[in-house]
Amino acid sequence: MAGNTGDHRSEAREFLTSRRARLSPRQAGLVAFGDNRRVPGLRREEVAALSGVSVVYYTRLERGNLVGASESVLGAIAGALQLDDAEREHLFDLARAANATTSARSRAGAGRARVPAGIQRVLDAITDAPADVRNGRRDILASNKLARALYSDIHAETTQPPNVARFTFLNPRARDFFVDWHTAASDIVASLRIEAGRHPYDRPLSDLVGELSTRSEEFRVRWASHNVRHHTMGTKRMHHPVVGEIELAYQALVLPGDIGMNLYVYTAAPDSPAQEALRFLASWADSHTPAASHTPATTSRPTADSRPTADGHSATNGHSAADGHSAAEDHSASGNRPVPGGATPFGSGVAGDRRRTARP
Repeated sequence: MAGNTGDHRSEAREFLTSRRARLSPRQAGLVAFGDNRRVPGLRREEVAALSGVSVVYYTRLERGNLVGASESVLGAIAGALQLDDAEREHLFDLARAANATTSARSRAGAGRARVPAGIQRVLDAITDAPADVRNGRRDILASNKLARALYSDIHAETTQPPNVARFTFLNPRARDFFVDWHTAASDIVASLRIEAGRHPYDRPLSDLVGELSTRSEEFRVRWASHNVRHHTMGTKRMHHPVVGEIELAYQALVLPGDIGMNLYVYTAAPDSPAQEALRFLASWADSHTPAASHTPATTSRPTADSRPTADGHSATNGHSAADGHSAAEDHSASGNRPVPGGATPFGSGVAGDRRRTARP
C-alpha cells in the first residue's frame, strides 16, 4: 500500500480516518458522555452530524468511495474535521482522482519531466542566490551554479536527476547536511503526500514512494501518518562541507502553465554571516564548476568505474558510489581545508567533527 499512490480509495479512507482520530469531541465543540469511548477521536456519526450528512453517506465516503461527492459536501466535511488549507486541498485532490476518467489517468505525469526552454537562462542570470527548479517528486531538474555548490552532495548522487527525498532518507550525509534533519524529513514526506493526492497515477512517484518505503523505516512511519503540508517558504539550516553552517530563507515560486514545477530561490539577510558564506561559496564555485551547469532530466545509473562527480569528471580512484568515499575526503582527512581555487570537487564532505570545516 505504501508504494501504491494510485490506490485512491485506500488513500481517502486512511486520510479521513486519521483526521477523525486526531480530533476530540471537546475540540469539535461536542459534549462527550461517558469515559468508555472506543475510538481515540470523533465517531463517524459525530462527523456526519457536524457535516450535515447522513451517517450512511459519511461512512461510504470514509471507506474511500468519493465518487460523486459534491464540493459542498467535501467542504462541510473539511470544516467538521477542522482541516487546514493543505489538508482541505488534499481532500479535494483525492476526490478529483476518484472521479478521473480513464484517459485522464493515462495522461497522469505526462509532460512534467522537462524544464521549459529559457528557464536555465533565468537560473544562470541569478548570480547572488542559489536557485533551482524541482518537480513535485522533488527531482532537481535544473540549477544555477550557486545551487549546485550549495547542494553539492545531492548533485553527486549516482541516480539522476538528483532527488531531494531520496538523498534525505537514503544518504547518511543528509543527517549532517540538514541541521534539523527530522523537520526536513517530515516536510519532504508531507509534500510528497500532497503530490500523491494531485497525481495518484504518476508511476515515477509511485516507484519513488515504494523505494523509500522499502529502504527507510523513517520514511515509512512518516508516510503512514498521512500528514500533508505546503512547502513553499521558510528557512533552511544546512551544514555545508565548504562554508560550514549556513541559514537561508527559501521561497518556492510556481512556474506558469500546468507543468507541476517550482522555482526555489534561497536568500540570505543583508550583511549577515549567511550572505558572507554565500559570497565565499560563489567564489569557490567559480573555480570548480564546469561550464554546463544544468542538471539532466533523465535517469542514468553510472557504473562504479565511471561514476561522475559533481564537477563533471569521472571518479578513477577505484571507489564506488556505494561506499560514499572520495579523494576529497582523503584530502580533508589529512588536515587540509578547502579554499577558493583549491582542488576539492563538489560532492566532497568533511567527515565527522564540524570544527574542522572551513569557514569564510
